[in-house]
Amino acid sequence: QVQLVESGGGSVQAGGSLRLSCAASGTTFEINAMAWYRQAPGNQREFVGSITSVGRVVYTDSVKGRFTISRDNAKNTMSLQMNSLKPEDTGVYYCYEGAYSGSYWGQGTQVTVSS
Repeated sequence: QVQLVESGGGSVQAGGSLRLSCAASGTTFEINAMAWYRQAPGNQREFVGSITSVGRVVYTDSVKGRFTISRDNAKNTMSLQMNSLKPEDTGVYYCYEGAYSGSYWGQGTQVTVSS
């Protein structure tokens, strides 16, 4: 059974930092692409960034230079380091895994940035 579990969300003031983690189980993690998405209240879920199995990363423009995605294939984990947070970064952050067997989502973790 595939399971993605996010952790590390919380509340911070603008300019602060948070580190999110996603722990995967039940998949061939090391060969799958992973990504982070987020959803603000009243908005659609949006792409934040992704990382390939070999560590190639892509970010949406609004987080470039502030967010960093990394992965540890030995531990089946992916991380999202978020620095210089802004109120518009507020939302539920979801871990995504794209595998041959299908697409999988975590349950999400709340990030709240106050001004």
